[in-house]
Amino acid sequence: MLFDDRKSKFESLARAYSAELYRYAYWLCRDRFTAEDLVQETFTRAWQGWSGLRDDRAAKSWLYTILRNEHARLHERKQLAIDPDQELDELMDKSEGKAFDAFETRDMLAALPETYREPLMLQVIGGFGCVEIATMIGITEGAVMTRLTRARQALRRSLDPKPLTRAKEL
Repeated sequence: MLFDDRKSKFESLARAYSAELYRYAYWLCRDRFTAEDLVQETFTRAWQGWSGLRDDRAAKSWLYTILRNEHARLHERKQLAIDPDQELDELMDKSEGKAFDAFETRDMLAALPETYREPLMLQVIGGFGCVEIATMIGITEGAVMTRLTRARQALRRSLDPKPLTRAKEL
């Protein structure tokens, strides 16, 4: 009976956050299948550590932390397939045509330093507050607020490259 109750709580947690975790995983890796694998591995690790979770209210940030760690592990063991005989001129762009705005937005986000981009995406995609983001990435709440502000300022400058000037007094 205790196992069933524990399993039921975990299943409801998985249903509640799986789509949200998938969106974040997809943002991290930009590949549907890799994102699905990351979410699956996140829930596997979460189930293994489920008994150690003391506060159910911390489950969301706990799952995001596990997902971030799984993504990092993915890159630790990733081997790039490089064909030494392939000429760079022969490579073709195989990406599908998408709206210009989507590319521009993605490029602006990619241009942000990782230290600014990650807290911004955790806030925008994950809906986390500064305290939760600070806990997840291991910095202070003040540092999170500073990074979020600087990220937004950088995005504004990218959208309107003209420097902000004070209005001349009449």
